[in-house]
Amino acid sequence: MSNPHNNNILSEKQRIKEFIEIARLAEQAGIDVFSLGESHQDYFVSQAQSVILSAIVQNTSKIKISSAASLVSVHDPVKLWEDFATLDLLSEGRIELVGGRASRLGALELFGVDFHDYEDVFDEKFQLLQLLNRDEYVSWSGKFRADLNNAHILPRPESGHLQIWRAVGGPAASAIASGATGTPMVLAHLSGPVSYYKQTIDLYRQSAQQNGYDSKTLPITTGGFFYTAETTQQALQEYYPHISSGFKRSNGQDFPKQAFAQAIDPRSVINVGDPELLIEKLVYQHEHFGMQRYMAQLDFGGVPIDKIKKNIEIIGTKILPELKKRTKK
Repeated sequence: MSNPHNNNILSEKQRIKEFIEIARLAEQAGIDVFSLGESHQDYFVSQAQSVILSAIVQNTSKIKISSAASLVSVHDPVKLWEDFATLDLLSEGRIELVGGRASRLGALELFGVDFHDYEDVFDEKFQLLQLLNRDEYVSWSGKFRADLNNAHILPRPESGHLQIWRAVGGPAASAIASGATGTPMVLAHLSGPVSYYKQTIDLYRQSAQQNGYDSKTLPITTGGFFYTAETTQQALQEYYPHISSGFKRSNGQDFPKQAFAQAIDPRSVINVGDPELLIEKLVYQHEHFGMQRYMAQLDFGGVPIDKIKKNIEIIGTKILPELKKRTKK
């Protein structure tokens, strides 16, 4: 995607190399996890997500590596499992898998998934993925894939199992379904008050408790837009053109300026501002969400590598040490 400040467009080759460089810098900065999304549309280059993650694994040694997310709806769960179990072995146990729906029709059409089966396809495939994670020999039957008859599922990850999360967007029903199966949840947020997303997290924990799981031990990740600069005004001015351009090209509509301007409110989930404001906001979010992890989406809408590098530096030197100190139990 082009940089809206100067209309520069990177080649696909350069973009992939930047993914690897960003992961290495994140590791050097002491960041705990690096994640890479998957998309099958114009202006994106991470279609072959597991291939790029493999290169990242080989160029890092400590940082956890995760998908964000893998589009379970359009992939065969057995092949997806095989790819990530292999990545886990290559990384010596550093791989996590976040399973999500295909949020855009283009991916469904590309892989021949009927939109009318959208919900059922995801539910069936995600359940099978979890079964593959539990059992080495699997017998299974479903509607959208050939049956498995005592199939030997190989390879097995280093610990025997992968950490599998379920990606949840807006619908509370997805959070409730995650809780009902005791599945760790990754809750993505775009804009709005913390109180709105707390309701979703509360429903997730209630569902888990009602279905016999200890909601206090189920991990939760939240994540969304993140950008920092010397001043909040500078951060807003630099980042909004990327948000606006990214939304127009991927969703066909602009991101409302009024909604983005709410980032200055400590109660907003849009984490854009100077380091001090972001520390306060993330501490506030932790107090309300009780999440174990926050995933910062630094790279959206053509943010240039030099700005990403600067953000990683600030996170590592100013934001992360203070956050760990103030959220330590």
